[in-house]
Amino acid sequence: MTTETHEPKYEALRAQLEADIRTGLRPHDPLPSERKLMATYEVSRMTVRQALRLLAEEGLVYRVQGSGTFVSDPTMISKSLTLTSFSEDIASRGMRPGSRSQHVERIEAEAEVAQDLGLSPGAPVVHVERVRTADGSPMCIENVWVPADLLPTDFGSEAVPSLYATFESLGHVPDVAEQTIRATVVDAAQAALLDVAPHSPAFMVSRVTYTADARPLERGRSIYRADRYDFRVSVQRRRRP
Repeated sequence: MTTETHEPKYEALRAQLEADIRTGLRPHDPLPSERKLMATYEVSRMTVRQALRLLAEEGLVYRVQGSGTFVSDPTMISKSLTLTSFSEDIASRGMRPGSRSQHVERIEAEAEVAQDLGLSPGAPVVHVERVRTADGSPMCIENVWVPADLLPTDFGSEAVPSLYATFESLGHVPDVAEQTIRATVVDAAQAALLDVAPHSPAFMVSRVTYTADARPLERGRSIYRADRYDFRVSVQRRRRP
């Protein structure tokens, strides 16, 4: 790694590690330890951590607490516990988010939807159903219900944009979500939409998103292809007294 450039040391290290990943490492191969990177490139621990953080944000590596940093699988979309939309997840990995099909309707909220959104049964909601894609490849079947008063009256008249971007443009900033992930398999209809075989493994993700003042923004239920999507969680062993 040269030292004649005026770019920050962490950016130079990031570029070097990216080159190593693209030319010599395979998915899930470990990167050298922080200590080894410090010694090899004669940089500080902070520089190493900044470089690794940038690589993780670009989706090139993932970190496992207590084990180290590993090369990401480019065919997989890894979802962390950070609250992001599907569009943000896909775009952050240099892919093009989109929708293969969509259905938008204004309906009366059923009891379960109304409860999750803090509404009375029968209150107006906007239901959005679509197949979400990454570079044109189907990744998940997404169903979302939103209180009708949070969206423009003409919402859905054209291609549906990122809901989170729409919320933020209207002053409703997503802040926190309660999310449940369950293993499942797809039925024949779901398989056709996702371009997989019937009974293929999948994740069912249920989520209710709130603003900072605890107002429900959306209730979502999505089916993700397990062969293209995974969820990464850092866990720590509880210390005994």
